[in-house]
Amino acid sequence: MTFNDGARVGGNTARRRGAGAAIAGGGIAGVGALAVLLFSLFTGQDLTSLLGGAPVSGGTGGGETEIAQCETGADANARDDCRLAAASLNLDQFWQGHVDGYRAPQLIIVDGSTPTRCGTASNATGPFYCPPEETVYVDPTFFALLRERFDATAGPLAQLYVLAHEYGHHVQYIVGVMDRYPNNGSGPDSNGVRTELQADCFAGAWVADITEQVDENGVPFMQEPTAQQIADALDAAATVGDDHIQRESGALVNPESWTHGSSEQRQRWFDEGYRGGVAACDTFAVSGGNQ
Repeated sequence: MTFNDGARVGGNTARRRGAGAAIAGGGIAGVGALAVLLFSLFTGQDLTSLLGGAPVSGGTGGGETEIAQCETGADANARDDCRLAAASLNLDQFWQGHVDGYRAPQLIIVDGSTPTRCGTASNATGPFYCPPEETVYVDPTFFALLRERFDATAGPLAQLYVLAHEYGHHVQYIVGVMDRYPNNGSGPDSNGVRTELQADCFAGAWVADITEQVDENGVPFMQEPTAQQIADALDAAATVGDDHIQRESGALVNPESWTHGSSEQRQRWFDEGYRGGVAACDTFAVSGGNQ
């Protein structure tokens, strides 16, 4: 994804946090109920042991810093961390136009690892949204792991697809989707799969509208994505399909164990959003067989 070089992106509120930075207290949240951890898909294993431990307490976000030297679209084109921070401005502006009373999540760029109320954030756990904090956590080195372990391109638009997916979870949280459709286990007809596919659809809707958001001077943040960039985003969606991950891990494909949907489903719902906008993203209105 290409930002316009002269676009102003320095007004973003993203913050960088490294290992050991404290956050305001609260217990560790369960992965099934609260956090969406992409790495759990990659391994096919129960990673709740990685998220356990004592409640994090004390401090008020100490150790957080601004994303340095991230002022223009040219900066965003040059660095993964600035690209993510800059895209948060675009995402917030998009959702302000679609959700009454929208409030922006906090975006934390993780250096190494950091404790959260939903467990430890790192490149091992992957990008995730923590509902009780209303915060998205991303370690940019995660994208290198995608390339190394799963042969994904993980180019700029693919990275922003991942970020937009997590912002989609934030929207689901603040509008009550997560309350109306709580976790009810796994399988192609589960609320979990529907929730994930809807977040993919929301990401597609944002990408389709990506040139409409502008900076303080009226300059669009981003340029129209190319066909190759769209293909790269769809490749990322396929990479994190449950069936693809099961095959990569040497396991049999078992739809009843799915928590996020197949590669085909994830690509198709991204495309549904890209072609039909947010209104096309009611994954809860179709039967499991048609997801």
